[in-house]
Amino acid sequence: MKYSKIILVLTVLLFQFSFAQEKADVVLNKALTEAKKENKNVLLVFHASWCQWCKLMEKNMNLPETKPLFDKNYVTAYVDVQERGEKKALENPGGQEIMNKYKGENAGLPFWLVLNPKGEVLADSFNDKGENLGSPATPEEVDVFLAKLEKTTKLNKQELAVIQKVFVKKKTQ
Repeated sequence: MKYSKIILVLTVLLFQFSFAQEKADVVLNKALTEAKKENKNVLLVFHASWCQWCKLMEKNMNLPETKPLFDKNYVTAYVDVQERGEKKALENPGGQEIMNKYKGENAGLPFWLVLNPKGEVLADSFNDKGENLGSPATPEEVDVFLAKLEKTTKLNKQELAVIQKVFVKKKTQ
């Protein structure tokens, strides 16, 4: 009986360990390696399962008309942070520390960065006033977002217009 309890506990621990999230530095290093190989920049997005703005940004980036544009220009990596309660296990260990390193500790979510393959910051989700754009939705926020995309990619005016059309939140009647 004693051995079966030990085996049960070990099995549960191994099962939980096998579903543990990848460490954030591993996620980032994989993205940087891929970016170097593909001659792209990294779009690193910090998000959480409870964050509706995070879900909106991910949805907007993965629509049939926008996904090829982001995929052509970036290696996109997601780091899960700031989870709560039972969802805490979804976090990438070390993710909050990386977010803090890039001055995102008080930014809110989503928080994103564009890094070159060497890991140097080319752009972040802060506007000129130091406010986090998060998932840009207003015409002004989207304009700032587009300027950052234009600065860090080879997206042309037509491609940027497609992204603009998707990201500007439509007002409901």
